[in-house]
Amino acid sequence: MPSELVHKFMRIDHLPHIWCAGCGNGIIMRDVAVALQELIDDPESGVSREKTVIVSGIGCSSRAAGYMDFDSIHTTHGRAIAFATGIKFAHPELEVIVLTGDGDCSAIGGNHLIHAARRNIGLTVIAFNNDIYGMTGGQYSPTTPTGDVATTAPYGNFDRPFDIAQLAAGAGASFTARGSAYHARETTELIKQGIQHKGFSLIDVFSVCPTYYGRKNHKGGAVEMLAWQKENMVPASRYYAMSEEKRRDKIMVGILTHNDFPEYTQQYARLLERAKKAK
Repeated sequence: MPSELVHKFMRIDHLPHIWCAGCGNGIIMRDVAVALQELIDDPESGVSREKTVIVSGIGCSSRAAGYMDFDSIHTTHGRAIAFATGIKFAHPELEVIVLTGDGDCSAIGGNHLIHAARRNIGLTVIAFNNDIYGMTGGQYSPTTPTGDVATTAPYGNFDRPFDIAQLAAGAGASFTARGSAYHARETTELIKQGIQHKGFSLIDVFSVCPTYYGRKNHKGGAVEMLAWQKENMVPASRYYAMSEEKRRDKIMVGILTHNDFPEYTQQYARLLERAKKAK
């Protein structure tokens, strides 16, 4: 299965990838590939390889669009959702998937995120969230936990971090969810549901960065960081069965919001029809 997946959905000539040993981004890219394979193999899903486009911005995670053998575009920093919006408006029949990082989508690209969410544009955004700017030198990002250090916060970051999934939900996203590199099967299912949802979907996936984030903050290596996710990130079925006391300091993995709102490009098409009839 792994070998078949690589040869079917990866650009072999672009491998090996640039990610550090132990980085969680490869796991998340695999989750995206498995989700797409399962949907493409299901004739009732309506998803096809020929009508799937993958868009990314700038950052470690955004290199994934170059490794995946689909129609793809590697765009400028923070503008992945803006480019994806243009593609969706030009060809509403396409399945447009955005692979982005926590800095890419919630810092320089933050306004694109919240307005795509409130408009309910039919995009699936998968945030590879490693709590740091990895590729550009280990600066703190909008998701770096309070008190943790980075190259631009050597004495500790005192900002409160964004919860990207809650941010998107608060902006009006009709589907928001949270996954992790450790919870690969659950995350794959969330990505599948996000792709099938007719509207704006955001899946915030906690990655691990042992090189810049883990090492500087004494989190251990990749094994220890994934073990932390195992102990502290709890699937929704278990989370809701826990007492309030046991939920404290735990992070839920699963769906946060799932609503049925009109999709923006469909509304736009109806507006154009009304405009034509009014002439």
